[in-house]
Amino acid sequence: MKTYVAKAADIQRKWYLINAEGQILGRLASRVAQLLRGKHKPIFSPHLDVGDHVIIINAEKVQVTGKKAQQKRYYRYTGYPGGLRAAEYSRLLRERPERILEHAVWGMMPHNRLGRKMVKKLKIYTGTEHPHQAQQPEVLKL
Repeated sequence: MKTYVAKAADIQRKWYLINAEGQILGRLASRVAQLLRGKHKPIFSPHLDVGDHVIIINAEKVQVTGKKAQQKRYYRYTGYPGGLRAAEYSRLLRERPERILEHAVWGMMPHNRLGRKMVKKLKIYTGTEHPHQAQQPEVLKL
């Protein structure tokens, strides 16, 4: 029996709409990463982008467990000496809540060219409005 390799013509991409309200951050991010990679499809190939598009709304209403809301920090480096910057979860949730979900999902994707291509199919919005109604996204309950 030969190994099946998906061709570009075989790949059919769907659009999914996920409401992050009341969802746990890590569990939501792992499910979104599976959808972006295409691991839920029978034609999954680790070297191809066969995943779907994902729209996340209500990013500001995502939840974390335990004391993470007070203790979790996000680090970035500017590239200059002494340029390590830290942001608390609570401040980031107040100012840029979509960054929290982007960071969590990116951590679960492959860190290479293919992963960067896959993560571009992720759209995150605060509030319930999004500009992707024309794609007729399927509402996904998690």
